Amino acid sequence: MSIGRPTVRPRNPCFSSGPCAKRPGWRPERLADALVGRSHRSAAGKARLAEVIERSRSVLGIPADYRIAIVPASDTGAVEMALWSLLGPRGVDILAWESFGEQWAQDITGQLRLADVRCVTAPYGCLPDLAVASAERDIVFAWNGTTSGVRVPDGAWIADDRSGLTICDATSAAFAMALPWDKLDVTTWSWQKALGGEAQHGMIALSPRAIERLRSHAPAWPMPKIFRLAQDGALAEGIFRGETINTPSMLAVEDHLDALRWAADIGGLPALIARAEANLAAIEAWVARAGWPAFLAADKAHRSCTSICLRIADPAVARLESAEQAEIARRLAALLEAEGAAFDIEAYRHAPPGLRLWAGTTVETADLRALFDWLDWAYAEVAP
Repeated sequence: MSIGRPTVRPRNPCFSSGPCAKRPGWRPERLADALVGRSHRSAAGKARLAEVIERSRSVLGIPADYRIAIVPASDTGAVEMALWSLLGPRGVDILAWESFGEQWAQDITGQLRLADVRCVTAPYGCLPDLAVASAERDIVFAWNGTTSGVRVPDGAWIADDRSGLTICDATSAAFAMALPWDKLDVTTWSWQKALGGEAQHGMIALSPRAIERLRSHAPAWPMPKIFRLAQDGALAEGIFRGETINTPSMLAVEDHLDALRWAADIGGLPALIARAEANLAAIEAWVARAGWPAFLAADKAHRSCTSICLRIADPAVARLESAEQAEIARRLAALLEAEGAAFDIEAYRHAPPGLRLWAGTTVETADLRALFDWLDWAYAEVAP
């Protein structure tokens, strides 16, 4: 069926799931005060990095007794730092329902070679049985599956009297979803997701229980310098004051400070969550009336409000082989990119064929609504 070509494009056609759309109103001029050419170890440089830590604590509502650090290699580096530094004293339960959870499982079993590991998995679009996770064991999981569009609904399944640690990859949840800090011992995220920062840096927040593990546990494997949060029982105190392990980009630091100030100015975490949830509601309404797309998340209660993963439910496409479905999705995404209506919306390369729309806090609902007509038009153009 032919559909008329739309005329109104999204003002910001960036719907990539990382790096994500810049905040509304962002301009390069906002970086004019960046400490370019200055050492990050200078008093001024360390002050900017410490400001990132404290503004992150304030916006996210992280308890005062949690320690926060800026770490290298984005969220991936932060998760690996936690795994290498903290695992070993107890058995580990890994909850995996998409590519990154699967990667943490591979690293724990293949690189750290821990013997007592249970992998609790589910296919893309579903959550595993969270009740299987044991309070006696360390638990590794993602709060939001960036490549599946599936999130945990809450932290009720995590025991208050747990003896193990919870290690949570929250990179596409932080700043867009409510995180129950009393349930999370290690939480990681990156600048490039919900606040639209530049890719490079990760962050890690550690509960008092995680800090105690760092002080009392010596890993059985050699520790690369870039992962060291403690050594010989002593905490690397400087890292929690902005003395990062590697050299950060001061341009990226300035950019993230701009995003954190914006977040505070619009009302903090409640306003950020409301923006993302409004975007999810708009996409749900479009999916219901469009007919041809469907959410990859099987349960409405588990749908992500940031990384919205869609499959093509039209029977004419759904009955095709996976490679044929992927080609249709690729052509649709390429057509919208050529039209300047949407960039980078193909599904993750290891996920089922379909589309992925970032709908986090920096995305305007009006831009999504403008996109819907383009999606319907493009699908009519490429559908068999």
